[in-house]
Amino acid sequence: MSKVVVKLSKINKIYQTGEVSFQALKDINLEVKKGEFVAIIGASGSGKSTLMNLIGLLDHPTSGSYTLDGEDSSHLKEGKLAGIRNKKIGFVFQSFNLLSRTSAIDNVALPLIYAKVASSERMERAKQALLQVGLSEKLNSHPNQLSGGQQQRVAIARALVTNPEIILADEPTGNLDSKSGVEIMKIFHKLNAEGKTIIMITHEDDIARNARRIIRLKDGEIIK
Repeated sequence: MSKVVVKLSKINKIYQTGEVSFQALKDINLEVKKGEFVAIIGASGSGKSTLMNLIGLLDHPTSGSYTLDGEDSSHLKEGKLAGIRNKKIGFVFQSFNLLSRTSAIDNVALPLIYAKVASSERMERAKQALLQVGLSEKLNSHPNQLSGGQQQRVAIARALVTNPEIILADEPTGNLDSKSGVEIMKIFHKLNAEGKTIIMITHEDDIARNARRIIRLKDGEIIK
């Protein structure tokens, strides 16, 4: 039996602005096991970004409990959360989030600076991560010298460099042409085959079909 790495129990998220409250998530129960490839799909406003922020420890639920890799993280302080995030979750964003004046290898090594890894080891691990995504010849290229697909591969390498338990990808093909999107999906399939747990947020059915399990959200609720 694979162990459960993500467990959400009766999760609610309510945003309060003045006297107006909006419930973004309603009684969400969800388990993701180690080695799964899961897509969370929904239209704009369905709550999928809120759910991603909670899974990624970027936000707290209003009520309910969230266990990540066996540890209840619903009420931890920000300093502790940042440490867990850096160690256990690799983030891949739609907009790549690369530093424009920094080489690919330095972009990838960035999370290791926060993890206080020595410089020589940082560079070696960053090089290996870029090799994993097929960019070993672009170590010193800057983002503006790379195509969109290559920039997203650098972002995936950066997510991999800390060897996290989970890769959390938010609309990872949203800014790419369809050919580059297919290449990025191939990388996710390869990583999943190597044992990485992948949770992908998308609004596109054809992208979601790359996952082994699809979770549909509508108006803050899991409908399927």
